[in-house]
Amino acid sequence: MEQLLATFIAWFLHLDVHLVELIELHGNWVYLILFLVIFIETGVIVMPFLPGDSLLFIAGALAAKGLLDPLTLCVLLFIAAVAGDSLNFSIGAWFRRKALDTSKIPFVKAEHLQHTHDFFTKHGGKTIILARFVPIVRTFAPFVAALGAMPRRVFLTYNVTGAFLWIGSLIAAGYLFGNIPWVSRNLTAVVMGIVVISILPALAGWLRSRRLA
Repeated sequence: MEQLLATFIAWFLHLDVHLVELIELHGNWVYLILFLVIFIETGVIVMPFLPGDSLLFIAGALAAKGLLDPLTLCVLLFIAAVAGDSLNFSIGAWFRRKALDTSKIPFVKAEHLQHTHDFFTKHGGKTIILARFVPIVRTFAPFVAALGAMPRRVFLTYNVTGAFLWIGSLIAAGYLFGNIPWVSRNLTAVVMGIVVISILPALAGWLRSRRLA
């Protein structure tokens, strides 16, 4: 387990290098790999730790180098993000119909659900859009929305809008800024910065809740 964790951390910290390796080894099949990573990260509630924001940024940077086609990248990953959230919502709706206690769902930590529920309660429907930019929260938001009986048509509107903004903005950021010399030389630091910035809203909300407790 420790070796697996170390391998995952090393892969994550050097995502740019490994993504180039995947392109060299598998060619156009890398689009399917990227599709599956985004689909699983957004669609499978027990997989919130997969790289999302950083993967999109680096994919955009590689597209600027001509290693990936930006239009194909945007279209496929947009579809993956919409399909992932839709699957997640459907799973949540199934659990709601079965009237299960959410704190007893296997492999799902109750505190993650509670944090996402609080976030959802505060921001309403636009949480589905905002959650796209917050790791972990984006994986749980569709599930909690379904548990809260959000109409599927309403959810789909927020789902599509959020996916468009998330995929488009991060790939565009990578495309425009990923190959600036300073950014290229410090890409690992930039990726970690993206992760830190992404989790700041969740951290701020947790700190506020602790002060109010």
